[in-house]
Amino acid sequence: MTYDKDDGRLLEMLHRRNEELETLVQIGKTLTSTLDIEELTNIIIEKSNLLFKSRAWFLLLYDKESNTFVFDVVVSDLAPQLKGKHLRMGQGIAGWVAQHRRPALIADALTDARYCAHSEARIGFEAGSIACVPVEIQGQLLGVMQLVNGSADPVFDENDLMLLSTIADYVAIGISNARNFSRVRELVITDDLTGLFNARYFDEVLDIEIRRAQRYGTSMALVFMDLDHFKRVNDQHGHLTGSRVLAEIGHLIKRRIRDIDCAARYGGDEFVLILPQTDKRGAYELVADLHHRIRTHVFYTEDGAQIQVTASFGIATLPEDVDNKYALIRLADKMMYQVKETTRDGIMMA
Repeated sequence: MTYDKDDGRLLEMLHRRNEELETLVQIGKTLTSTLDIEELTNIIIEKSNLLFKSRAWFLLLYDKESNTFVFDVVVSDLAPQLKGKHLRMGQGIAGWVAQHRRPALIADALTDARYCAHSEARIGFEAGSIACVPVEIQGQLLGVMQLVNGSADPVFDENDLMLLSTIADYVAIGISNARNFSRVRELVITDDLTGLFNARYFDEVLDIEIRRAQRYGTSMALVFMDLDHFKRVNDQHGHLTGSRVLAEIGHLIKRRIRDIDCAARYGGDEFVLILPQTDKRGAYELVADLHHRIRTHVFYTEDGAQIQVTASFGIATLPEDVDNKYALIRLADKMMYQVKETTRDGIMMA
């Protein structure tokens, strides 16, 4: 049996369709394998990249606050230089696609009026063909995906654009699922009033940080903090003022601690800080600064009157003071209560 050229083209087309379907199946499985956005998008693009003869591939995620797009996933020789860079809404072909929520298929980017040499020429080669699609779900714009080839590379066609749009839909579903999970989890582990973590999550983090400190032989500090005479604030000025004060205390704490630290509302007006990789001196410096910030901060009642709030702090460290979780909690709590039972408005370190 002999095959003519049409048969060969048909077999080649069927083979390509099978590859596309297999890749889409693999991407579908990826959606159920992880809820980490970075891991998800990297896996999807890694699998999809086998289908496209593209020299560069970008996923830009939309930052609503700044109304810009951030190069989140970059498959290019210039990935380190491009990753994390911003593109304005409407800027370049990617910005146009985002602004108009329409895909773009371009044979020669340099002759297209939408092409922005200033932003898009940073890819490291002379752009030729470009395929770009919006990444959106239920009318919400999440970003754009863009393929770029050089002037001597193959030109993207309608089939490439359609396949890229399908993959973008998968990416949108994955990102949306991951973000929804993150929001739900944040509600579960966060205290509504202060925006700090709750006591349940604090307990989990403390276990993790103690194991890490013991494994790597580093210090960590635990700080207990209680507002002084806070019942008087509620009794004299009402619970709305009390709630506002607690919320402001949460903001003061969050602005002072580091990214690696964990702050939680432990009880009504009691707070706790986990300070990884922190010795006694480092813990005292942070707490002294936080103590000063709270002491000098002006709080307001519902009718605009000014009130002052102070706090008592207790500090204990591991392994300098104790060698286990429960002893660390008891000691930090004990130090705090020594302040409350004597001077208040102070710091006691084990």
